[in-house]
Amino acid sequence: MWRRSAVAVAAALALVLPGTAAGATPPDTATGVTSAADPSAPGAYAAGYVDATVSASGRSFSARIYYPATTAGSGQPVAAGRFPAIAFGHGFFQSVSKYYSTLGHLASWGFIVLAPTSQGGLSPNHSAFADDLNAALTWVVAQDGTTGSRFAGHVRTDRLGLSGHSMGGGASLLAAARNPQVDAVANLAAAETNPSAKAAAATLTLPVRLIAGDRDTIAGVTDHQRPIYTAKPPTKQLRIIKGGFHCGFMDSGSLFCDSGGITRAAQLPISKRLLTEWFLLYLAGNTSYDDAVWGAPAQTDPQVSFEGVR
Repeated sequence: MWRRSAVAVAAALALVLPGTAAGATPPDTATGVTSAADPSAPGAYAAGYVDATVSASGRSFSARIYYPATTAGSGQPVAAGRFPAIAFGHGFFQSVSKYYSTLGHLASWGFIVLAPTSQGGLSPNHSAFADDLNAALTWVVAQDGTTGSRFAGHVRTDRLGLSGHSMGGGASLLAAARNPQVDAVANLAAAETNPSAKAAAATLTLPVRLIAGDRDTIAGVTDHQRPIYTAKPPTKQLRIIKGGFHCGFMDSGSLFCDSGGITRAAQLPISKRLLTEWFLLYLAGNTSYDDAVWGAPAQTDPQVSFEGVR
C-alpha cells in the first residue's frame, strides 16, 4: 500500500502507528444487561493486565492482555464472571503501548482485550497479522477450559470481537472475514491493506463500526474508511470524529504524525466511547445501548457525524 519513496514511508510510519472504575454498574455477565452509563468514562471494573506468549493455530507471539480484575495492575486476579474477548491490532510500526489506555478502558467495561505485538517492523504482513488476531481469540477461548490458567472459567467463548487502529483496523476486517466465530468489529482509522480490507468487508454481514477522523492525513476517510464502508453490507456504521486525526487515536504521537482540529486529550474519550458502546451492544448484549448506537443521541451527536444502516 505504502510504496512510494520518502513521502510514502513517512505516511506509513504513522499508520502503523485504572483503579476501581466508577462509570457503571458491572453488567450481568450472562446477559450483559445493565443500565446505560456513560461509556466514555471508566467502567465498573478495575483493569488488570499481563504480558503473555500466545500459541495457537500454528502461530506464536507475545501479547499484552487487559482484563476485568479485582484490583488494577499487573497480574491481578480476574474479576468474577465470564467476559467477551476482543483481539486488537496495533498500527504500522507502532508499539502496543500506544494503546494501553484504550485497552484498559475496554477491560474496565467487562472485556478481555488481547493485543498481539507481532508484525511490528517496517515490512509487516497484513495477512499474517489478521491470522495473529484470530489466533489470539482461539488461544483465549482455549484458556477458558485450561486448568491453572488465570482466564479459566472467565471467557465468554461464544462472544468474540475484533478491533484495531490503522493497519490493525484493516487487519481486523481481514480476520473477521476468515473467522465465523467473530460477532462484531469496531476499529479506528482502518486502513486499506494487502490483501484488501475493502474486499474482506464486502463479505461481512456481522455488525461493523468504522471510527474515523475528518482531519486524518495518513489513512483518510476518502481513500480508506469510506470505500470499506461502502463495500460492507449491513449492519454497518461510519462515525467520523469532527476534528479527529490519525494519531489522535493513540496515547502519544510518533514520527511523522499528523494533527487535528481537536486535541488528543479530547479525541481519546470520544473514540473510547464509540468502541465501548458498540461492543456493549453487540458483544455483551446490553440492549440499553441501542439508543446510544442507533438513536437520536448518535444521529445528532455534535462531536461525531453519523452514517449507518442496520
